[in-house]
Amino acid sequence: MDPLNSPLEVGMRTLVLLSVSFPQPLDVAQMVYMDDAILHSGDLDGPPSLHPTLPAGPGELALKRARIEQGMIILLRAGLAEVEATRRGGLLYRASEKGTAFVELLEAPYIGALSDRAEWIVHRGPDRLNIREATRAITDRWTRAFNSSLTTPGADHG
Repeated sequence: MDPLNSPLEVGMRTLVLLSVSFPQPLDVAQMVYMDDAILHSGDLDGPPSLHPTLPAGPGELALKRARIEQGMIILLRAGLAEVEATRRGGLLYRASEKGTAFVELLEAPYIGALSDRAEWIVHRGPDRLNIREATRAITDRWTRAFNSSLTTPGADHG
């Protein structure tokens, strides 16, 4: 099992996010965007990023969705989160009371930093609501960074 970005680690980050948004539920798309925003908050004019920006950024979102879904299974089985079906056939997740109490017991500095950034993104306001636009902004940023790394200074391509 890979300890970095394993379903357990991503599940714990998701639990911190869900406990901050409690009792408001989140869907998987919101959790994917918010998890990325928590880790790379400095790129979004927020607090300093917890994780460095990596060249494989665009692929990170695709993997993140699967890892969040796997992490949610762990949280649901442990009784730390709850799931509800929407009328439109989607699923919403929220921390259980047991889950929020569990997060409050954690004292690691990393958990505190995650909580601070989760507070920042959850209470950020209206731009949190347009997840599709926010995710597009992330991929646009990665595309610009990737394209700029392909250009060789001083090279004449014409």
